Amino acid sequence: MTGPRLTRSDKLLITRTRTALVGWFEDHGRDLPWRNLRASTFEKICVEVLLQRTRAETVAKIYDAFFTRFPGWAALARAEREELEAYLKPIGLWKRRAISIQGLAAYADTNDGVFPRDASKHAAIPGVGQYVSNAILLFQHGIARPLLDVNMARVLERVVRPRALADIRYDPWLQEAAAWLVKHDRPEIVNWAILDYAAAVCKARSPSCDHCRLRESCSWLKRELVRNDLISVLDAT
Repeated sequence: MTGPRLTRSDKLLITRTRTALVGWFEDHGRDLPWRNLRASTFEKICVEVLLQRTRAETVAKIYDAFFTRFPGWAALARAEREELEAYLKPIGLWKRRAISIQGLAAYADTNDGVFPRDASKHAAIPGVGQYVSNAILLFQHGIARPLLDVNMARVLERVVRPRALADIRYDPWLQEAAAWLVKHDRPEIVNWAILDYAAAVCKARSPSCDHCRLRESCSWLKRELVRNDLISVLDAT
């Protein structure tokens, strides 16, 4: 059993959440180099490989040096592995990242930098899992796809309800919820907004609930308040 799929109530709540997040992002969104209008599609896709399991601020520190040395798919595809690893070492997991990003670059270099619009064809491309596939669809083809990671999942699950499956890639409710979230004329902004909100407010530990724009509809907060009240009663007895 994977639990109920996206309900009408879920959709209304997620739609309100989207509006609140986009409004918050206008004032509080992070100024990151790959969000600049000058950033190329190549840079935006590559960055999503670098961002996996790494803080955005950490990737931002190597951004200029990395893309100065590797300005396109060809430069990445033909780089010596040891040199590529040296550029990636400051952000960690450099051997694994080098393999992933160079496999991706090798495909792009032989296909004029164009990836398939059909996501079902991405599985055959080295370095492309669900997350990078969605980044390709979003940034190269303009298709509204979610950059669903544990941070986006945390906000959605706290505001609406927890997923049923441990792996976010396979939970049908969470996948549908994330897809509904980014139904917007600027889906990249919605993606960036929820990821920034997860980093600044709806943190995994010690979330800033007192300053949260989503607190009135947050299911997680309501459960926490009930739990804390129960603990207080038990402590008093």
